[in-house]
Amino acid sequence: MSKIKAVFFDQDGVIIDTERDGHRVSFNMTFKEFGFTDEWSVEYYHELLQIAGGKERMKHHWKTKGFSKPLTEEEIDNLVKEMHKRKTALFVELIESGKLPLRPGIHRFMQEALDAGLKIAICTTSNEQAAKAITEKVLADIKFDEVLAGDIVRKKKPDPEIYNLALSKLGLQPDEALVVEDSKNGVNAAKAAGLKVIVTTNGYTENEDVNAGDIIVSCLGDEREKANLRKGALEGFDGIVHIKQLLKLFG
Repeated sequence: MSKIKAVFFDQDGVIIDTERDGHRVSFNMTFKEFGFTDEWSVEYYHELLQIAGGKERMKHHWKTKGFSKPLTEEEIDNLVKEMHKRKTALFVELIESGKLPLRPGIHRFMQEALDAGLKIAICTTSNEQAAKAITEKVLADIKFDEVLAGDIVRKKKPDPEIYNLALSKLGLQPDEALVVEDSKNGVNAAKAAGLKVIVTTNGYTENEDVNAGDIIVSCLGDEREKANLRKGALEGFDGIVHIKQLLKLFG
């Protein structure tokens, strides 16, 4: 087995618990601005999260439920692009306002990875502008080797394309990187790329089938919120996941 040389991070639900109070809220604000009465509830948005990509979720909503105003195929394609652009701007505003805090332990864990000489990358289906708001502002003190986001790949998770691209850009083999993910789609994408996966579940994904992950925890853990270990074994685990534990386990 090769030595681990890099850690790839999903963004939404892994770095910041963005889905319920970030993306969902931004979508609803956008719909209202564009004159629609549609409002995605917490429960319904969980269903939509099974579809990767914000534009794809809006298109799915149009196909299955329909927006509050009738739209043709040509109209919806153009409108989705416009609404997604506005939704991203609103989402970035939420991030920059500091209303969406980092998940427990994520900053510490990234710093540990850098201190250990590992490369780190973001691999997300979220919009590039949103990814940059997090990496360049919220995590400005963390040096990322790659930030792969949005439409940089043709196929989104659970397809492994984005993780294969990360491996290619960093010149790594699958057994030289591990992934931090939070959802079934993300875990399946990482596994299809041949990667080791630690799953940090959240309110939306804690009941999803993420058992393909090698390690499953409730979060990475810090003194404020300790992690619960659901699957796997980490030497000396005390409620906080350290990079050295994973390097020993996978390396």
